[in-house]
Amino acid sequence: MSAQNVTIPASALQFLKTLKENNNRDWFNANKDFYLDQLGHIERFADALLGEMNAHDVIETVSGKKSLHRIYRDTRFSQDKTPYKTNWSGGFTRATALRRGGYYFNFEPGNSFIAGGFWAPEPKDMKLIRDDISFDPKPIREIIGSTTFRETFGSLQGEQLKTTPKGFDPNDEAIDLLRYKQFLLQRPFTDKEVTSDGFLEAANQTFVNMRPFFDYMSEVLASSPDGSSLT
Repeated sequence: MSAQNVTIPASALQFLKTLKENNNRDWFNANKDFYLDQLGHIERFADALLGEMNAHDVIETVSGKKSLHRIYRDTRFSQDKTPYKTNWSGGFTRATALRRGGYYFNFEPGNSFIAGGFWAPEPKDMKLIRDDISFDPKPIREIIGSTTFRETFGSLQGEQLKTTPKGFDPNDEAIDLLRYKQFLLQRPFTDKEVTSDGFLEAANQTFVNMRPFFDYMSEVLASSPDGSSLT
């Protein structure tokens, strides 16, 4: 089977729906074979997606299996004691400190999306980003205002400060961008799209469309190699 023919079957989403209704260890253990079968589909899709991505980026994640997050929830510090996640999710790490930005995917009935960006930048990285934006906001505005960006992601997302970041002028022409604490890109997909024959191509193209933003950030952060990216 070629990579382009690898799909996510409807049964993979159906499993999650049923799990949500029976989120307990007895049901899960009785249906472990069903889980492993569906997990295999997701691993194969992630493998195929990784292969596509390595054609246009350098990814250090070694396999689709290694990209996936565990389905078992850590309930130690959570009020929600249900033992299992009801989504398939994972991420790909770009290779070397010079390539910034993280790739992420989430497949869940009614809430599937492809995402990427910078979830929790280190304070020194945030300072570099804000300094660059304040000095010249034109490059990032051109990227997030491009037709491709707007058609793919709509707008830049992420948590924002309610006030002016320390050390910056509240009248700065780029104050709307300087307030960002996270820099996230996200594209939603319907269940029908996720299980369609063209989803692998659509998911890969979504990651391709992140590159101008990632390249900009990578250049800005080149002098700070240990910052945090979305995982």
